[in-house]
Amino acid sequence: MYDYYEAVKEDVLTYIKEEVDMNGMDLDELKERLYEELINEDSITGNASGSYTFCRSKAQKYVEENKDLVREMCDEFEDHQRIANQWLTDDYELIDVCLRCYVLVNAIEMAVEELETAAE
Repeated sequence: MYDYYEAVKEDVLTYIKEEVDMNGMDLDELKERLYEELINEDSITGNASGSYTFCRSKAQKYVEENKDLVREMCDEFEDHQRIANQWLTDDYELIDVCLRCYVLVNAIEMAVEELETAAE
């Protein structure tokens, strides 16, 4: 089963290693900066272009394996109708993007915690 939290965390870790100079950076500052930058980063959420996978069938597979997470996101955002409409029109790529944005804060926390543990 596709794990959105783990997948987005790994993308965040890759981004940090390739794009972020952490010298002297406070971890809370890093988390805030990452969220601001990554919410619209296609390699993390797909939010800028509207697709992370650029493949409807792959996005569909990820989304359908995570129906409970879709329900959780809908409850959190009180946005059942929009997601239902996307589902009915087979717009799985947008649902996939919404899920990636939904888990981003937790994925950043997990990634920074992993970096912090590795540094100890």
